[in-house]
Amino acid sequence: MTSSHGAHDTHAASGSAPADDNHLQGGGGPNPPQAPVAQPGESLAREAWRRLRHNRAAMASLILLVAMAIICIAGPWLLPWDLAEVDWENFGTGPTLANQHWLGTDANGRDLLTRTLYGGRVSLSVALVATLVSLVIGVLYGAISGYVGGRTDNLMMRFVDIMYSLPFMFLVILLMVVFGRNIFLIYAAIGAVEWLDMARIVRGQTLSLKRREFIEAAHALGVRDSKIITRHLIPNSIGPVIIYVTLTVPKVILLESFLSFLGLGVQEPLTSWGVLISEGTSNMQGAPWMLIVPAAFLAVTLFCLNFLGDGLRDALDPRTR
Repeated sequence: MTSSHGAHDTHAASGSAPADDNHLQGGGGPNPPQAPVAQPGESLAREAWRRLRHNRAAMASLILLVAMAIICIAGPWLLPWDLAEVDWENFGTGPTLANQHWLGTDANGRDLLTRTLYGGRVSLSVALVATLVSLVIGVLYGAISGYVGGRTDNLMMRFVDIMYSLPFMFLVILLMVVFGRNIFLIYAAIGAVEWLDMARIVRGQTLSLKRREFIEAAHALGVRDSKIITRHLIPNSIGPVIIYVTLTVPKVILLESFLSFLGLGVQEPLTSWGVLISEGTSNMQGAPWMLIVPAAFLAVTLFCLNFLGDGLRDALDPRTR
């Protein structure tokens, strides 16, 4: 028994010696456990961008929309025809490379591609600016109304009902009388109407969120009401808002077309996709390219907006993280 224990002790000693030597060489004794290093938190914007990049359809739509905007801005400078320049030898001719009218001419002999790109400038600017105006006003108005509640909510919603009761055309004519005919009037008129639906949507979302546990926790921590609205209520309502924005852009383009058709919107020599489509419908049988070209530009833009809206909804909605 004694020899057995002695051999075991000798083996244990010989096995532990290299480890002790290594510890001595490394600085004497085992290293103490290291505390985990705190990683910096990722901002909401950076996280949303990271999630959006993984959505291939949304990124492809974003790239195509940017390319469309660049083409509409820079394209007319590279084309040989001006917006109102008339080719007296080609009235209503189809697409051809011989006379440099690559997408044909309209009934007045003007290059259709040039007019489509100029029309894209007007349609996209009106749609984006008017939608941005309705988004900012509607989201803030609806969030404040739903969060405050009570008599303030009733008064704010009654004002929305009064605005709903005003005819849209009456409001446009009134603005034209006061400010005169101007393209910025279209922004003001459309933005002054479209925010009403946005305010109702956000108010409904706010009413369903303000009794949730994380809002009560923010109240218990002493967070200010303005921070609760901007950092908790609005981000959690972003899903329906983004979906409605993607529906508002084509609606705004159609409203601009309607105003231009009645003579209250874009006037000659300016044009827009809505005006070109309206002109193309009257010449659809004899010159179908006059309808197909602007309609194709508009359809591609609307498809990209829908895909991008779905991607933004998934990237910005906190409930999907």
